[in-house]
Amino acid sequence: MLTAALCALLVTGGVTAAYAQDDTGTFVSGTKINHVGVAAMTPAEAEERIESFYNGSYTLTIHGRDGAETSLSGPEIGYRVEVAGGLEEILQGQNEGGRVSGPSVDNRYQVPMTAVYDEAALKERLAALPLVTGASPTADASIAPWDEETGFVILPETQGNELDGERLEQAVKQALADGASSLDLESAGCYIEIQVRADDPALNAKKDAMNRSASMSLTYTFGERQEVLEGAVIASWLKPGTGAEMEVDREAAAAFVKTLAETYDTAGTARVFHTTRGTDVTLTGPYGWTIDQAAETDSLIAAIRAGESGSREPVYTSQAASHDGNDYGTTYVEVDIAGQHVYFYKDGELVWDAPCVTGNLAKNYGTPDGIYGLYYKQKDKVLRGAKQADGSYEYESPVDYWMPFNGGIGLHDANWRSKFGGTIYETNGSHGCVNLPPSQVKELYDYLYKNVPVICHS
Repeated sequence: MLTAALCALLVTGGVTAAYAQDDTGTFVSGTKINHVGVAAMTPAEAEERIESFYNGSYTLTIHGRDGAETSLSGPEIGYRVEVAGGLEEILQGQNEGGRVSGPSVDNRYQVPMTAVYDEAALKERLAALPLVTGASPTADASIAPWDEETGFVILPETQGNELDGERLEQAVKQALADGASSLDLESAGCYIEIQVRADDPALNAKKDAMNRSASMSLTYTFGERQEVLEGAVIASWLKPGTGAEMEVDREAAAAFVKTLAETYDTAGTARVFHTTRGTDVTLTGPYGWTIDQAAETDSLIAAIRAGESGSREPVYTSQAASHDGNDYGTTYVEVDIAGQHVYFYKDGELVWDAPCVTGNLAKNYGTPDGIYGLYYKQKDKVLRGAKQADGSYEYESPVDYWMPFNGGIGLHDANWRSKFGGTIYETNGSHGCVNLPPSQVKELYDYLYKNVPVICHS
């Protein structure tokens, strides 16, 4: 029978939310662990109850925007869990805290669980969710492809309810690991949001830059000929890209530069040369125009990004005297190997000539035919042959004037010779160089400059 004092205490509500429970081996009433009620159960019974709940009838309810809802059941993905421990600690805490329960006491707990499921089945199930298959796309504002009438314009953004597949999968996996009964996709940040709107300053600046580039023209001049790169062609190379600058199609720009090179490069091509003796010979050689295609492509792209019309000269790896007629122009050195004579023409007029001795034919040192450019000129040079086993050189010949044009082959004085011209070169020629009378070399040396054409023919 209750004492009067105890009755009074109950009536006044002093402990209306707290009831002592005697069985210290079980959880107090109202206890939920990982969302599963386990009141009056031992830790072992509770563990079995939790695992049984999730392994048999677990369902994850997924909430989307505008009241949309779908679910994912455990059996369809082979879902099961194992409680990783912690139940004894919860019971101990309840016992040490006085084993209280009631509406004002939170006896909900979360313990680690190991969740196991079929990854492939989960991916397949997520891909088939109505929230995924029925979603309307979300799109940032963007720049539309170039149009002849409107140019580049901005397409406005579109807000849909499209889900980010990777974030959806991560959120669902976290819910499965926690044994959660529901997942709110909005709160979990699973929706694709608009990042760029039509009034974005950077997007509008890029659009304006693309329109400037599409309105420009670039004129390449090759002597009397021109190649004009029109804005309509440039526009077809432009894309917004992902960075701060527009993207210029490098392959298209490189193809254009390649066409220029194929049309206007002359180095290595066959050219007709009219000799002093009145004959025409066809020669090739490294002298001539060569566009540096990689460097010019880079330079062209930079010019397009700048958006300013104008004239351009390509970046060259080698240059010649003229784009019109013969690229070697009218100022050049002619080495007549058969005639053993050297001529220098300045602006079409013969201003210097002398007999010479070229490469020794008998020893297969013949001076090669071809059109070359002078590398440089140098005074007081020691010419050396191949190095021998004993460290000495095959020959060492000091010269006053050295003018190389083809590897180790050059024009120079040869004070060890008393005669020049004739047939000396056939059996007593040089190692390939063009030997000249010492008394006449200085005048030629003074005439010459870097890259002046040196034309050798036999």
